[in-house]
Amino acid sequence: MTTSISNSNLTAQIKHLGAELFSLKNKQNKEYIWEGNPTFWGKHSPILFPIIGSLKNNSYIYNEKEYELNRHGFAREMEFELIKKTEESATFSLFSTLETKKIYPFDFELQICYSLKNNKLNIDYKVINKNEITMPFAIGAHPAFALPGNFNDYSLEFQQDETLKYYLLEEGLISNSTNELQLYNSQLGLTYQLFEKDALVFKTLKSKTITILKNANPILKVNFTDFPNLGIWTVVNAPFLCIEPWFGYSDTLNEYDDFSKKEGIQLLKKNETFESNYSIEIF
Repeated sequence: MTTSISNSNLTAQIKHLGAELFSLKNKQNKEYIWEGNPTFWGKHSPILFPIIGSLKNNSYIYNEKEYELNRHGFAREMEFELIKKTEESATFSLFSTLETKKIYPFDFELQICYSLKNNKLNIDYKVINKNEITMPFAIGAHPAFALPGNFNDYSLEFQQDETLKYYLLEEGLISNSTNELQLYNSQLGLTYQLFEKDALVFKTLKSKTITILKNANPILKVNFTDFPNLGIWTVVNAPFLCIEPWFGYSDTLNEYDDFSKKEGIQLLKKNETFESNYSIEIF
């Protein structure tokens, strides 16, 4: 099943499977979301929960018990329920089940709300801890933006003119090795060479907005004020780019004793609610 929302500027379409945004078009019918061609990558904008990236050996320890959990978690593969709908907004909900508790032993509700306002799509996350104990989790976005034509015609404009320190991945895990990229007038030209060793992972970033430019003309802006971490990724020779606001990231090569002590993990106290949002602004 799918749900559509629209206003005078934009139309968005969301799959109930994974509550995944798969289309965002302007009134000229220009598509901004990657089509999901499986030759390169068969997703559009999956929701990452309750982990981001990979765990060592796809497993973790919690309260001295081992659990298996695949890359990016299970929310993206589960059917969400549409719980509220207006012409310009749609809210989806996912509850823990007996099956999810076998791999993530917590009661939760995850809500995703998509809403349009003017030329902007807002995506709101809500994680509700329904346990009497603290619940560790990670949550993140993975939107892929369509970049037709010559990839080298595109660049990224960061909110601040900063030196970008990013972490390298080793077999999907965060290594201790880092590289730096120097911005010029707050901009970074895009080349596939940047992504030959997988994603660029930023644990800290001063900028909280990134604008995609084509031949110096702005196309769209991702606003992620709430999010402490970020990934930027594409597949070499693929006509898309992912700008991924995160709360958390893959396991590091360093050891940790318990899932609740994992680097970057969020700790939500009993019966409390976590809320965050990011937005996609179209020019």
